[in-house]
Amino acid sequence: MKSIDLNCDMGESPEATMDGTQQLLMPLFTSVNVACGGHAGDNKTMHVTIRQAADRDVAVGAHPGYPDRANFGRVEMDLPSDVVSHWVFHQVSALAATAAGFGVTLRHVKPHGALYNQAVNNRTLAAAIAKGVARWSREVVLVGLAGSPMIEIFREAGFAVAAEAFADRRYEAGGTLRPRKFADALIRDPEEAARQAVSIAKNGIVIANDGSEVAVNAQTICIHSDTPGAIEIAMAVAGGLQEAGVVLRALGQ
Repeated sequence: MKSIDLNCDMGESPEATMDGTQQLLMPLFTSVNVACGGHAGDNKTMHVTIRQAADRDVAVGAHPGYPDRANFGRVEMDLPSDVVSHWVFHQVSALAATAAGFGVTLRHVKPHGALYNQAVNNRTLAAAIAKGVARWSREVVLVGLAGSPMIEIFREAGFAVAAEAFADRRYEAGGTLRPRKFADALIRDPEEAARQAVSIAKNGIVIANDGSEVAVNAQTICIHSDTPGAIEIAMAVAGGLQEAGVVLRALGQ
């Protein structure tokens, strides 16, 4: 039977962390990627998010991003490799220390935003991310865009890897995500997101922005917690996958 991990970026908004929104999202996912002080997140949001995940037996991973809170880590930066490695190590190790207080071990690391998107085709940047994580531990799964060179770079650095696809993002014909500068970059309709997720999980295909088919071999599917209507999207995606006979299972389980 086909299985897939369903992941969500969390701990990025103090309001969502504390007002109940995140608690409503949590049981819909098998893994969460927790912001850890780069693009977002602080000791309090990390603490609350990990506790919420532990209460629901949801796998926890680190979500390091560029240290650019003003732009939520979604603006490209040109930083030396050693600086990138330092920031990645600093963020991942900070989250790991917080998680340890709950008896939680980090399962994976997934870069955020511009750091992720730039590393898709930038081998030097992908290697810098891997180096930063390795300074903390290699006993963790690195997550990257399905079909991209970053997956191979992570694997060459000695990591187990997981290829990721997205339920709430549209794709370009080359298999990259449609940039957020375009109004149609996000999939806001829950049923459309569910159809895309099922197509990825069952058929290994997404329909690109130009109507072409893109092959996507993914082990994990992401929904962003800050996508408008994220709760409704997550409910539709999780339900659609299960109705299609797909088992929702965290990475490594």
